[in-house]
Amino acid sequence: MSADALRIALVGNPNCGKTALFNLLTGGRQKVANYAGVTVERKEGRFVAPSGRVLQILDLPGAYSFDAVSPDEQITRDVLEGNYPGEAPPDLIVCVADATNLRLHLRFLLEVRRLGRPVVLALNMMDAARRRDIAIDVPELSRRLGLPVVETVAVRRGGAKALVARVDGELPLPAPVQADDPASRVDLHAEVRELLAATVSMPRQTAAVDDALDRWALHPVFGLAILAVVMFLVFQAVYSLGKPMTDLIGDGFGQLGEYLAASLPAGPLRGLVTDGIFTGLGTVLGFLPQILVLFFFILTLEESGYLPRAAFLLDRLMVSVGLTGRSFIPLLSSFACAIPGIMGTRSITDPRDRLATILVAPLMTCSARLPVYALLIGAFIPAHAVLGVFNLQGLVLFALYVAGILGAMLVGWVMKRIRRDRSEHALLMELPSYRLPKVRDVAIGLYERGMIFLKRLTGVILALTVLMWALSSFPAPPAGATEPAIDYSFAGQLGRGLAHLFGPIGFNWQMSLALIPAFAARETAVAALATVYAVGGDAGALAPALASQVSLASALSLLVWFAYAPQCMSTLAVIKRETGAWRVVALSFGYQFVMAYAASFLVYQIASALT
Repeated sequence: MSADALRIALVGNPNCGKTALFNLLTGGRQKVANYAGVTVERKEGRFVAPSGRVLQILDLPGAYSFDAVSPDEQITRDVLEGNYPGEAPPDLIVCVADATNLRLHLRFLLEVRRLGRPVVLALNMMDAARRRDIAIDVPELSRRLGLPVVETVAVRRGGAKALVARVDGELPLPAPVQADDPASRVDLHAEVRELLAATVSMPRQTAAVDDALDRWALHPVFGLAILAVVMFLVFQAVYSLGKPMTDLIGDGFGQLGEYLAASLPAGPLRGLVTDGIFTGLGTVLGFLPQILVLFFFILTLEESGYLPRAAFLLDRLMVSVGLTGRSFIPLLSSFACAIPGIMGTRSITDPRDRLATILVAPLMTCSARLPVYALLIGAFIPAHAVLGVFNLQGLVLFALYVAGILGAMLVGWVMKRIRRDRSEHALLMELPSYRLPKVRDVAIGLYERGMIFLKRLTGVILALTVLMWALSSFPAPPAGATEPAIDYSFAGQLGRGLAHLFGPIGFNWQMSLALIPAFAARETAVAALATVYAVGGDAGALAPALASQVSLASALSLLVWFAYAPQCMSTLAVIKRETGAWRVVALSFGYQFVMAYAASFLVYQIASALT
């Protein structure tokens, strides 16, 4: 970054389109990092203005007020005030406001203006405001505020031209610094009312289409039914849409592996390439389409404005089990990965509610478990149609996700009974307008998540796969050995030792061994099984090898284990950073291990008796 780059901070209330504006300006030239100490994510990118001036743009967490009640609001306030260690104050603050809902946004803008720094107001979603016949007198609003006001449409190409032109010129003069105290904040509400009366004409407070949809989406009975159907169809789609591509990738890697095996001379190198890299990594890579299908629907629901409504619907249910409606979105994020889900708990104001959400977030079925689920379901559950419409494999996958949710509710209920504070906290949140998801924003989200998966695949998963191949291949069996060579390897000896612990829940030594690398990354369990069985002489695809050597009861037990198993090392590290307490880390790991072992034991014993 050049020394003369202009530092611009994008701030605003949640759901104002701030991040969409950031993506429009920076495109792919962005990096993601975390603020030290509290693990709040921030995005930083660069943009070159028409004049050639370099703009360094920082996307700060959404905030409603400087009266911070959560870690993310605290970070935004400290950065803007220039009080955050190691973070230089911005040269210019761009306050992004939803033009269809200016009341809360203008109040926050007035707090920002008091800092005495150059400020520009970006009235975003102006296209939606015009569709609703909302008229805003922009020149008069600018005059009364004493700062530049520009119109933007962050989801449209060229929708930030006016903003770029304004920040590419001279910095606006800052307003005088004003004291920030509770008494003066009361006056802000009166000032906002005056501004709205003088500059905004709004036929109705909410859009007619939003009211019509919310009559069904927020209905206490039909709304819950709609939510259940939506989530059910999402998991059906994971199999019906993702499975063909998964099979295609698996077949392609299998053929490529056979070609390399025929062209390489016999020896350790051929074993590493074919049994280790191609069999291990290729098996995991094959599940990328199913993961992307799941992400696609989560991103679509997020962009449409439906997720806050789902949180509203589930608030009463979640409060009854010791959580809060605000827990819904962090928990839903945990279906992708528990790490951003745990980080998302910073929006929960009550410390005990936040701790409860952190502890149950790993029970949500993250995408890293999807390869394990897809492998075992594909190997042991027939692809039969149920009621002529639904896929049996998709139903089993949905049941596993439900099992994780029910487990989280059980843990939350127990925590509510044992903690001293049994008060219930009302859910207050803004419901954004419905909107059609933009292809560009969804595509960027899919690209980012796909690249995260590929980086893990070529990083930690590759390293663990090579290590597993080495443990499975060495040492060589002694002269005159009668057992399979892998039984004499380090992996065979370690796996048989672990089988004494996991034998009661139906795990053979190969399954027991795969749990070790899975602690570093869930997907590695699939790569480990593929490598161990390949080195052991089971040629061909992994699923048929499992089906021939593992009982249905053991497979069901392993599925249940991964539904409740202790989280990966990265998740434990984030829990430590978020809570600052090793005892919380120990509690999280310990209760999940006991829960997973007990559930797997019951499933294995029942399935063994019935099969």
